[in-house]
Order: sequence, then structure tokens, then C-alpha cells
Amino acid sequence: MLAGTVTGPGQIALVEVPEPQLDSAAAAPQIIFQPEVTCLCGSDIPFFDGSPEVPAASIGHSLHEMVGTVVATNGQRFQAGARVLAVPLDQRGLYERFALDQNRAIPLVPGQPDEHLMLAQPLGTVLFALKKLPQLLDADVAVVGQGPIGQMFNAALRNLGARHIIGIDPLPERLEHSRDMGATATICNADADPLHAIRKITGGQLPDIVIEAVGHGDQALNLCITLCRPAGRILYFGVPPETIDGVRWRDLMQKNLTVHTSINPSFERDFPLAMRWIAESRIDLTGLITHRFPLSQIQTAFETFKHRRSGALKVVVEFPSYTGRPTHSTA
Repeated sequence: MLAGTVTGPGQIALVEVPEPQLDSAAAAPQIIFQPEVTCLCGSDIPFFDGSPEVPAASIGHSLHEMVGTVVATNGQRFQAGARVLAVPLDQRGLYERFALDQNRAIPLVPGQPDEHLMLAQPLGTVLFALKKLPQLLDADVAVVGQGPIGQMFNAALRNLGARHIIGIDPLPERLEHSRDMGATATICNADADPLHAIRKITGGQLPDIVIEAVGHGDQALNLCITLCRPAGRILYFGVPPETIDGVRWRDLMQKNLTVHTSINPSFERDFPLAMRWIAESRIDLTGLITHRFPLSQIQTAFETFKHRRSGALKVVVEFPSYTGRPTHSTA
């Protein structure tokens, strides 16, 4: 059985590992999960890079957005053959099969291709974060960062009735997707002053809410402080570095801003709600999938995603078990 392992900064290889076993002594019943299709996330890149902001990569790092099949279980929640979305612990999902707490999986629903339903994992994190905010109907919102997560915020905000949804990113090729995903306006902050541009869009006002969807070493918290109106709110969604030097806390305080953070959505509410939105076509995320690779090309997949080659947004990886089915059964 194959698994992935980071062999050095920016280098990942496939190695043979033993088949997983169910652990009868585990705190909760388990499943043996066989991934079929997965996609890369910005939070996988620090493991790939060997960044000091995450623990040292071990075998299985890093994948965590995936759908596939339950092949064995010692619990009652699923039967062998059930098709599920699963979220491995600590992002260690780069295996052809692995054991998992049955409560870290939810059943798939019929009617959509697997790779669309797979996006219920990142969308669930977005919906969980938005639940922390007050009324979004008629709100002016700026979304800083127009990668896959920023685009999901655009789409969700459009669903929830925001007035202005302003996508901000230094990469023009990412902004090309933003209006299709729900943004009402875009700003390329590589060649425009975003503060001046936002005032022009909103008739002189600053946004009620600014969402930081960048995170990691490129985080943009100070830009969010600049752009948010007095007494407004910042939703810091991007995973931050361990510490952030140079944050303008005095400006944040003087503007009376509220900062929200978000992590660990619910398997009982948030991921199922996201899957329901996708299954019922309340939200269309198909435009986010830009690249596909087989597992044998995992190195190229990571490089494409990390370096945003050819406008990469969601990079899909197909495991050997993937059949390419356009829709799935309800087994």
C-alpha cells in the first residue's frame, strides 16, 4: 500500500507501508477509509515546505479534503461499501487506506460528482466561520485573498445577501474567477491602492466586515485593519504563523474593531450543511477545480498548487481506487 512522505523541503515521495488495522482499544469505533479523490489546501503546503510553523512532517502528510469508501469498520455508523467524506486527524491522509474515528466522516448524498462533494470539507470551514458574524444581509464585505477559500467566501456571502463583496488579491488570474464566484467587484492590490479603490466602489465607505483569507507567511492582517470601518469586524480565517510581528494593534484598538477567528467546524452541523448546499445546487463551486493529477504525480500536484501555476485554484489528486464516476451511489 502506498503512502506519501516529505523527504525534504518541497520534496514528496510515495513509499510502501503496511495496511492499516482497526484498533478495538480506540476511544471511538473506527473505519478503514479508502480515499478515491482528494484536493490540496493551503494548510498542506507548510508540511510540504518543512515550515517551522507546523510539526515536522511524518508519513501521511499532508492531505485532508477527500471522499472515498469505507472498506471495513468495527462500529455501527457505517457499513463496508458506504461512501463518505472523511477528514483525517492532523491532516495525515496521504495513504491509499487509513484507520479513522467513524465520527470524522459524513455520508455522501446523491446527485453531484465526487469532486464537488469533496469541496464540502473546505466549504464547511467557511460556513462555520460565517456563523460567527452578525447580520450579513446588506453588509459590505471585503475578502482579502482570492484563492480557493476566498472564492468560497465570495460564493457564500452572495448566498447570504451581502451588498458589496469585494475580492482583493495581487494575482490578476485569481481575480478573473472572483465575479463568477460571487464577488461584486475586484481589486488587484499589486497595482492599485486597495483603500482608495474600496472607497470608490462603496461611495466613500469602508467595509463593515473584512475577511482575511490568506494566512501563513503571507498573512494580511494589517491590510484588513486598514480597510475595515470603525467599529467593524475582521474575520481572521487564514491560518496564522505562530507569531505575527508588526501588527498595528493600536490602530485596531482605536478603530474599535472586533476580531473573530475560526477553526474546527462541526461534523454534526457544518460539513453536512456544506454538502447540502452543494447537493441542492445552492452554491456552484465547479469553477474552483482547475487541475487534476493521478497519485503517481503527487510531486507535480503540490508544485502546481504551491506556485499557482496556470492559475491553479483547487488541485485534485486521483487515487488508484478512483473510478471517475460522474455521480455516486448511496451505498
